[in-house]
Amino acid sequence: MLAELRLENYAVIDNVVIEFASGLNLLTGETGAGKSILIDALGLLLGEKASSEVIRTGAERAVVAAVFESDGVAARSIEGILETNGLDAENGSLILRREIAFGGKGRVFINNQPATVAVLKQIAPHLAVIHAQNESIVNFDAAARQDLLDAYAGVELKDVSSVFAHWKQIRGRIAELEQDEQDRMRLLDLWNFQSREIEEARLRAGASSQGGAQGGAQGGAQGGAQEDEQLEAEKRVLANAEKIYGAAISAFDLLYEGNASTSSSLRAAQKHLEELARYEPNFQEALGALESARISVEDVGATLRDYAGGIQASPERLAEIEERLALLDRLKRKYGPTLEQVIAFGGDIRRKISEMENKDQVLLELRAMLGVAADEYRKAARAVSRKRLEAGRKLEKLVEAEINDLAMRASFRIAVEENEDEEHWTSSGINQVVYRISTNTGEAMRPLEQIASGGELSRVMLALKASVEAGTNPAGDLTRKKKSAAAQRTLVFDEIDSGIGGRAAEAVGKKLKALAKGNQVLCVTHLPQIATFADHHYVIEKREVGGRAKTTVRQITGEERTEEVARMLSGAKLTETSRKHAEQMIRANG
Repeated sequence: MLAELRLENYAVIDNVVIEFASGLNLLTGETGAGKSILIDALGLLLGEKASSEVIRTGAERAVVAAVFESDGVAARSIEGILETNGLDAENGSLILRREIAFGGKGRVFINNQPATVAVLKQIAPHLAVIHAQNESIVNFDAAARQDLLDAYAGVELKDVSSVFAHWKQIRGRIAELEQDEQDRMRLLDLWNFQSREIEEARLRAGASSQGGAQGGAQGGAQGGAQEDEQLEAEKRVLANAEKIYGAAISAFDLLYEGNASTSSSLRAAQKHLEELARYEPNFQEALGALESARISVEDVGATLRDYAGGIQASPERLAEIEERLALLDRLKRKYGPTLEQVIAFGGDIRRKISEMENKDQVLLELRAMLGVAADEYRKAARAVSRKRLEAGRKLEKLVEAEINDLAMRASFRIAVEENEDEEHWTSSGINQVVYRISTNTGEAMRPLEQIASGGELSRVMLALKASVEAGTNPAGDLTRKKKSAAAQRTLVFDEIDSGIGGRAAEAVGKKLKALAKGNQVLCVTHLPQIATFADHHYVIEKREVGGRAKTTVRQITGEERTEEVARMLSGAKLTETSRKHAEQMIRANG
C-alpha cells in the first residue's frame, strides 16, 4: 500500500507531501491543476523513464519519494529482490526516492541505499499498477494480453521457458554444423587459432604461485587465487623489494635484535617482576601476562627475520612476471574478463572443434536430442495452453458481467489460439491470445484494441482489471490464496472515466469502490458521480504565488468535500441547488 508520496521541485509543484490510506483514494481538481502530475511522478518510482523537463524552473533537481507498506507474499517477494541486489529490507516498509537532474542524470535510492532504475522495475509489479486513459490499450499487444490471462490463471512459465531454451540451444548447435563448407572451414580455422592461443598460455585457474621465495611468502595469503592475482601480488613485492626488506629488518631490530629491543626490555622487566613476585604473590598473574607478551613479540620478530631472508631483488623474475601478466591481460580482453572465463571459452572452443571434425556423427546425436527436446517442449506448452483455454472461458464470463455492470450491453470473448508450427514456438508457449468484443447488439465481434470510443475502452479496461485483480482464480484453492495475498497492492487509474457520464459514471464509481475492498485504489477523476464514492478525497489546486504557478494537494472532508463535489457538478459558480445535490450524492454513495 502507498502510505506517502512526496514531490519536490517537480513540474509546478515546489513541495508536496500526501498521505494515502487503504480503500478508494480519489483525486479531483480543475482542469490544468496538475492531477495527472502525481500519477506521472509515481510512475518514476516504478521505473518509468525520467526527463529533466519535469524539473521546476529555477531548481537544480526534482525529487520524488514514496513510502510503501507491504506484508505477506508481496513483502517476501520484495525482500528477495532486494537481497539479490545487495540491498537491505525494512520490516514491512519500503522507502523509494528518485532524484532527476539536468542532462538526464539522476539517482535512485531504496531504503536510503543507492540503487538502480532496473531494481525499481523489478519490484514495481509487487507495489502498484498504473492504468492511464488509452495508455494501456496502446501497450495492449499480444504479450500484454497473454500476461493478463496468465495472471488470472496463475500460469507458471518456468518449465516451458526452460525446455524452450534447451531446444533452441540444440537447434543452434545443429545450425552451426550445417553451415556451408566455406563458412565451416573459416570457422574451423578461427576456432583452431583461438584454441591454440589459449592452450599455449597454459593457464592455471586457482593455481599455486610459482615465484620462489616471494611466492612462498605470499602463498598463505593467496590460497586459491587466480594466477593473475598471484602474479600481481608477487610483482608488488619484487618491485618494492628494497623497501619491504628495510621495513621487515627495521621491525625485527626493534622487536628482537637490538640492545634496546622490545624483547630485551620485556626480559628485563620480567626479572624485576619475578623479584617483586617473591614478596608479593599478587604479581604472579602479571608475570604470566608479561611472559606471554614477550613470547608473542619474539614470534613476530622471528617471522619478520625469516620473511626478510626470503626476499630477493630479481629484475629477471620481475620482467618475467610483467611479460606473463601482459599475456594474461591480452587473453582476458579477447576471451573474457577473468581467467576462469578464458579457460571456459577454450573448453567450449575445443568442444566445437571436436563436433565439427566429427560432424556427421555429432549431427545424428544432436538431431536425436532435438527430437526429445521438441517433445518435451510440446508437452510443457500444451499443458500451459490447456490452462489458458480453461481460464479464458471463465475469465470471459466474468469480464462480460463486469462490463455490463458498467452500463454497457456488450459481448466479450477470449480466443486462445494454438499454433504448434516450430517457427511460432516461444518461451511462453504456442498460444496467441485475442480479446474480442461487440459493444452493440447485432454487431460482429472485433478485437478489443479496435474499440473507437474512449468511454467504452475505459470501462472495458476497468472490467478487465477488476476481473483479474478481484475475480475468482480458477486454478484451485491454493493458488487462489496465493493470489489473494499478492493482490493487496496499489491500483492507479488516471482519468478512467474519460468519455463517460451519467449512469455509466455511477457504475464506474461502484466498481472502483468494490475493487478498493481488496486493494488500495488511487483514481484521478473529473466526474462528481465517481468522486462521491471516495473513502479519502484529495483536491489538487493551482494558484499564483509570487508571480509563479504553484500546485498544492490536500485532503478534504465534511463541508469542503461537499463544496468540491458541488463545484464539479455546476462548474466555477456554486449554487445552493448544486450543494444540496452534492450532499445527497455523498450520503447515498459514502
